[in-house]
Amino acid sequence: MGETAALVTAVCWAVAARMFRVLGSSFSPLALNFWKGILAMGLLLIITQGVMPPVALPASAYAWLILSGIIGIGLGDTFFFKALNKIGDSQTLLIAETMGPIATALLAMAWIAEWLSWTQWLGIAIIIVTVDVIIKLHKRTQMHLFAPSGYVFAALAALCQSIGAVISRDMLTAYELDAFNASQIRLAGGMAVIVVLMLSMRQNWLPKSANSRKLWGYFFLATLIGTFAALYLQMVSFTYTKAAVAETLFATSVVISLVVAFFTGERVSQTVWIWSLVALSGVGILVVT
Repeated sequence: MGETAALVTAVCWAVAARMFRVLGSSFSPLALNFWKGILAMGLLLIITQGVMPPVALPASAYAWLILSGIIGIGLGDTFFFKALNKIGDSQTLLIAETMGPIATALLAMAWIAEWLSWTQWLGIAIIIVTVDVIIKLHKRTQMHLFAPSGYVFAALAALCQSIGAVISRDMLTAYELDAFNASQIRLAGGMAVIVVLMLSMRQNWLPKSANSRKLWGYFFLATLIGTFAALYLQMVSFTYTKAAVAETLFATSVVISLVVAFFTGERVSQTVWIWSLVALSGVGILVVT
């Protein structure tokens, strides 16, 4: 169940990424992060307060989950956006998707004594290598940007996301906590950072076409897929599978995005498809072992 949830999370991210890219022309990055967080929290509140049974957790568990959101969502996403602005999406993804699973595996071993088998390491290695090759092949026509601070931000983004993943995994396995409530608590921590950044940087809160029903409808659908569903499924995956395995399967969103691109009319080279099949072999190893 955990591996399946992680793969569906990657599908959600791949689909929503294209939608958020369109919305990026109307929203600033922080404003987009803010509004999708508000909407996702509202949907989660409806479920946790109206459907799910009440959750009783010690104060320390709430604190750790909020900290997970602050680091993984608030700081991690902010560093990721800064890296995108400095070195572009190709280099940012290369660093984040390479460092993320490895950092998560090492942190999980040190923090919660979660060890991987040699077959799981093999699956992780296959996916990391193939994802990196696919990114290089798919983005090779873009101009290479170089800014040392951009690489630092990309590395910090990967580290923050790894810390958030390991803390979430620790809390979900230590307490009887459902994925909806875990998502809500974690998102609250991330939103706190985003609000502080919005106020300190004096960002515009509303999009350029604030009165457009079509814009907000498109935004609702993107948030439903890419934030609400993806965040819930992410917590499900952390509940049932090892943190490093889940983080590696999340990285397959790069491969899945190629399928989305193909169905939307973009050309994908035969070489990229071959490497995508290699990536699927790594996924198969992680799912079976």
